[in-house]
Amino acid sequence: MVIPCRNDAGYLDACLTALAAQTHQPDVVIVVDNASTDASAAVARAHDAVVAYEPSIGIWPAAARGYDAALEQADLIARLDADSRPHPDWIARLVRAFVSDPTLGVLTGGAEFYGGTPVQNYLGERWYIGGGHYWIKKWLGIPLVFGSNFAMRTRVWERVRDQVDRGNARIHDDLDLTIRLRSSDGVRYDPQLRMPVSARPVQTLSGLSRRVFRVASTFAASWPEGARWRRAEPSRVASASGEWMPDSDDWAPEYGR
Repeated sequence: MVIPCRNDAGYLDACLTALAAQTHQPDVVIVVDNASTDASAAVARAHDAVVAYEPSIGIWPAAARGYDAALEQADLIARLDADSRPHPDWIARLVRAFVSDPTLGVLTGGAEFYGGTPVQNYLGERWYIGGGHYWIKKWLGIPLVFGSNFAMRTRVWERVRDQVDRGNARIHDDLDLTIRLRSSDGVRYDPQLRMPVSARPVQTLSGLSRRVFRVASTFAASWPEGARWRRAEPSRVASASGEWMPDSDDWAPEYGR
């Protein structure tokens, strides 16, 4: 379990309290203290979480630091944010999904916004997160990995950890991760796997605009990995011997692997 956190002690306390009430307890909770100046690290330790320190400020540096730490301790890395409030069966549902499907590499879900007006919460769930899921799936061919609500096998992180732009604090870490994934990684979106999250991103026009602008910045930083023609699985044609072989005209490069 990885939780990046910067100056969010109050939210973090509530998040860790919700994790303590899970019907299936995580093996370890890693809180990444992203150079916080408040009591975030103290709150994490009070809940018996492991505290990892990341001095480079930014969600990608902090998240990547947590994933790296989790590699040494788990086969499955779950991720949420300090302002997430997981339902009591969240971890249990993740574990059941991965145990029942060995081909599943990444499982993500949707959002339930809290703390905003009814209109803000609705727009956040249906337009901001819901729209992201819809359009990213159309463009990339796989679901958007929602950073506040997902889990991945460690083998997936091991494959992409040197491909993602992990030091770039000006992009969406979850979108950048999604861009590096392929359908062969076994990425699945479960609309019933919902996570209560703070409506902070949609409560001001400036905050929402900044986050939407980062979508363009993320695609620009990862180009051409985010291009649709780099996403297709290799097509196959029959050879003269009757064996199936990749079609060299459609075979995309090795995606930087």
